[in-house]
Formats: sequence, C-alpha cells, structure tokens
Amino acid sequence: MSEQTLTEDFKKATAYELTDHDIERAKLMLHVDLASRDQEQIGTASIDNIRSFAYSCGSDNPLFCNPEHAASSRWGSVIAPSMMAGVINRPMLGDPLPEELKAATKSLFRGIHMFISGGEWTFYRPIFPGDTLYSFGGEDGLEVKQSEFAGRSVTRFNSQVKVNQRGEVVSVYRYRAILTERKKARETGKYKDIQPATYTEEDLAHIDEVYSAERSRGAEPLYFEDLEIGSALPGGASGPLTVTDVVNFHGGGYGWVPYGLRSGRMWNNNRKRIAPFYVKNAYGIPDVAQRLHWDSEWAQAIGNPMAYDYGVMRENYLFRYLTDWVGDNGWVFKQYDEIRKFNYMGDTQFISGEVVGKRVENGLNLVDVKVKMTNQRGEETVLCDAVVALPSRDGALVLPPVPLELQTRASKMMARHWELLAGKRKP
Repeated sequence: MSEQTLTEDFKKATAYELTDHDIERAKLMLHVDLASRDQEQIGTASIDNIRSFAYSCGSDNPLFCNPEHAASSRWGSVIAPSMMAGVINRPMLGDPLPEELKAATKSLFRGIHMFISGGEWTFYRPIFPGDTLYSFGGEDGLEVKQSEFAGRSVTRFNSQVKVNQRGEVVSVYRYRAILTERKKARETGKYKDIQPATYTEEDLAHIDEVYSAERSRGAEPLYFEDLEIGSALPGGASGPLTVTDVVNFHGGGYGWVPYGLRSGRMWNNNRKRIAPFYVKNAYGIPDVAQRLHWDSEWAQAIGNPMAYDYGVMRENYLFRYLTDWVGDNGWVFKQYDEIRKFNYMGDTQFISGEVVGKRVENGLNLVDVKVKMTNQRGEETVLCDAVVALPSRDGALVLPPVPLELQTRASKMMARHWELLAGKRKP
C-alpha cells in the first residue's frame, strides 16, 4: 500500500495507542476465572472434522486420519491431534463478570494490533469422536516492555483449561498475546528490507528430499530405553508457506473466534459490532485487520514486508512433527514454544530436534526434547521445549495425571454449567 493510498480510514485505524489507562484496567482482569461463552466452528469432535483439522496442519498421521488403522491402536479409535483442543469449544455457562468489573474493562485495548508469540500446552487426555469440549480461564499475567519492532508493547498471558463433557480436564493452553500499535510497527521499518523467498529447482529438490524422508511411526513402538541423551530427532520441514496454507488452516477450524471471519449479512453485522477491526482496503471496502495473514499490501502498510502465518500454525506443525516421531504408543505431554521471527509468505521452515533429558517420575517415562524451526535464510524462527511420555519395553504407556487442584477447579466450573443449564430448561 503506497503513501498515496493511505486513506483517512487507514490513518484512523492506525491512530489507536497503548495507554497507561488501558494497562491499569487490564490488571483488573488478572486471575479471574471465567467460563468461555465462545462457540467455535467445531463444538464436538468427529471422525471427519478430526481428519480435516489434521490435514489443515499437513498431517496424514493414520491415528488421526484412518479409522481402520486407529481401531487397532492402543486407543481403539481415531483420536484428535491434541492441539485441536484449541479449535473445539461449546459455550460454558457460568457466573458473569461482575457489572463493575465489566464496565471498568469495556473496550480494553480497542483498535490495538495483537499477535500470538507462542505458548505452552499441557495435554492430559485424548479427544475422541463424540467428545464435546468446554473451557474456562483468563488472564494470569501482564508485562510491559519496549519492542524493537513496535516501540512499547504489552504482553498478556492467558490460560485456558479445556474440559470434556465428562468433566475431565483434557488440556491447558497458556499463550502469550503481544499488543502493539500499528503505526509504531510501520514507523520503525525494522523488517522492510526482507525480500520474498525465491526457489530454484535445486532448492525445491532439497525440500522434496526432506519431505520424502518424513514419516509417521504409526504402530511401530518407540521405547523409552531406545533413546539416549544427545540423540537427534529426524529432520522435518514445513513450507514454502503460501496463502493456500492459511486458507487450509482456517478450513480446518481455526480463527473464527473471537472476531469472526464472516460473509454477506453476517459480515455487515460483524463490522457494525467491532468497527475498529474492519479497515478499508485500497478499493474502499472494509475488511478485517486479520487479513495481514493473506494480504501483503495490508501487511506492508503496518510495517511488515509481506503477509505472514499465524504463530499457532507453526505450533501445530511442531506438534505434527512430535506425534509423527513418538507414534501411536507415545504421548506428547508438554509443548512450550517461543516464536522468535515471522514466517513470511514463501518461507520454508526446516525442523530439527535433539533428546536433552530422560527421567522416570511417578511411573511416567518422560523424555525432554529441544526442537527448533530454521528458515531458508538460516534464522531460527521458533524454539520449542517438549516433554513426551513413552512406553518401556516391560510396560505400557502411562498418561500424566491431572493435578488435584486443577481437576477440582474444572469440576466446580462444570457443575455450575450443568446447574445453570438445568435452570434454563425448566418450564
């Protein structure tokens, strides 16, 4: 988008500032457990939407995609990639935010650009077809710092507990949301000199080789005893990134909450509801600010050289890599990742990993691994610390137990949900 096409609407959209007032108001929301009222595109897992989500992450792992194969596994059925918990949600009923707190935090960080810079997943139980997920949680941390890319920034830490219809804790996701001023990111121009990636036939042949060597372990066991500290994990890849990848990821269920990608009358109603989220393009058409993930013109207007992925896409690609490695009989217990660089359209991420620790805790055979993504420019874009649980040669896989305090919180929230639901159904 050139200077000539910077409309008054665009200038207005980039005029919102991070204020001390908003930062102080945000602190009021710390450690407030709230039931999530969100209705995601997917509320209940099924064989079909599990397969669609796996495909959207580039995974053809038969445990997720092949019911016949999965039926003979230790799980007896297809299960979802555990990270799919992030896109499955039905509204949980719960006590509302107190009116005074709701009023005090209304329109918090209105018009401020936000992106996810990584997070930490802890997985306790598998998601089966027929499972419905609910969630609760909220902000549990806030940091203010100076950013090279965008001046002052605010990091909000949010934890969401995912619970199934049986009241069992399935997983916990704690993510870091970075809030920056759109105009500041544009003014610094930190990344303006990055050029789009181009590929020779030799470059593509190298990527082909990496992909050809990838495979899902499937039913072949990976035993705890088979690994040594310092052992390298197999190589992997993701990319080159295209707009098609972003479209596929949305098609798998991601990105419809909280803002919503809508069409027709729903688009019209949504932009009236959250007007600052809609910014006119060069043709005068209001479109979502979120389009910086597929519209390079808009991405350039707010300080990036081209469109880029969602950080959570790479989180899912790392999970795909880890689940391929551990196979049907292993379990990815924890995945902590830091997104260090943008993944621009055309970039390829090469994945590598190493075993850095082994231990037995409470009957669990745990293996610590470090994994990273490195792009074609040789830059490390994501660093990941993961913990996997494996079977031993003389014993089956043991799943991690849910901490009592966490399960107690979840049981209390779900009991309140069912109580309120029963009240709504009374004649």
